[in-house]
Amino acid sequence: MSESQKKSLDLIFKTKGRGAVSNDSGRFNKTQRVYDITDADYYVDEEDIPSLKTEYLIDNTKTIINKFDSEDLGMGLSVNPYRGCEHGCIYCYARPTHEYFNLSAGLDFESKIFVKEKAPELLREELMKPKYQPEAIMMSGITDCYQPIERKLQITRRCLEVLAEFKNPVIMITKNFLITRDVDILSEMAKDNLVSVTLSVTSLDENLARTMEPRTSSPQRRLEAIKILSEAGVPVSVNIAPVIPGLTDHEIPRILEAAAHAGARSANYVMGRLPHSVKDLFVEWLDKNYPEKKDRVISAIRDVRGGKLYDSNFGSRMRGTGAKADHVAEMFHIFRRKYFMDKKSSLILRTDLFKRPKVKGDQFSFEFE
Repeated sequence: MSESQKKSLDLIFKTKGRGAVSNDSGRFNKTQRVYDITDADYYVDEEDIPSLKTEYLIDNTKTIINKFDSEDLGMGLSVNPYRGCEHGCIYCYARPTHEYFNLSAGLDFESKIFVKEKAPELLREELMKPKYQPEAIMMSGITDCYQPIERKLQITRRCLEVLAEFKNPVIMITKNFLITRDVDILSEMAKDNLVSVTLSVTSLDENLARTMEPRTSSPQRRLEAIKILSEAGVPVSVNIAPVIPGLTDHEIPRILEAAAHAGARSANYVMGRLPHSVKDLFVEWLDKNYPEKKDRVISAIRDVRGGKLYDSNFGSRMRGTGAKADHVAEMFHIFRRKYFMDKKSSLILRTDLFKRPKVKGDQFSFEFE
């Protein structure tokens, strides 16, 4: 490949508003991608190159409630309205799931989004089954249920409406201010202890967040979401996730202080983990955006991962091991005690209120068993 071709290829992948730098073939794809790079030669200025457009693909899944059994998270249920995530967080551990579709964990993951259009209807069907036993459902355990397309499709909102109707508890996890759109439903569910919300905050540095999480809400908007939800009576937690040693770990005290001030009632953290191809994507991102910090960050990650960039072992993958991991844990607990000491953090979501609507013919009545 000539130098001009390499330059043109570099320009293609410097797409504005994206997290990943590249789009290598997935682990299970035996064919390599070949891009026609000729068109890039028509653009004299890099800023003129069109941004990569997002495609939305229909996911005709037959079921919507997923069961998970993890030594870190325990057992539970989750609903994920979307596969892939336009937020484009470079560290996202879910990126490799796109490789099962012969797509890349890089740009494909954040630009080819699978949409489960029938999620609310499937959820209703599954809740109506006699074998279903009510328990808290997590939305979303993999990709963000409030990513940008949700503003238009409202799949998450319609799923919430179903859960509210059945009085089934739900745990919401997001990085997006868009969750405040549904404060009407969430506040009503909160009155019966049927909901808890977690806002993930990685950094309060606006520039870093914009580069690392290009299409999600800014740190200040997430704090604002905590405030809005909290004032509406919705129990909100903050999750410092992920903590990236050498890059964001020093922000833990400030994030805890800001979240507590906004109204968060509890806090948690997760050490960054870089499974499979995410390791290469993250290193590539560092090399492009923070070359002066690259060696320090990689070294710090290795410090908490036993010399590697990823540790898949249950029990250690969420917190890390070693002196640096212990330091992060100690710092987190010190400042959580400082800022959350007088907070009421315990919350048990109720399952005893669950009721199925009676069916008359093909219509649901407003009567309950």
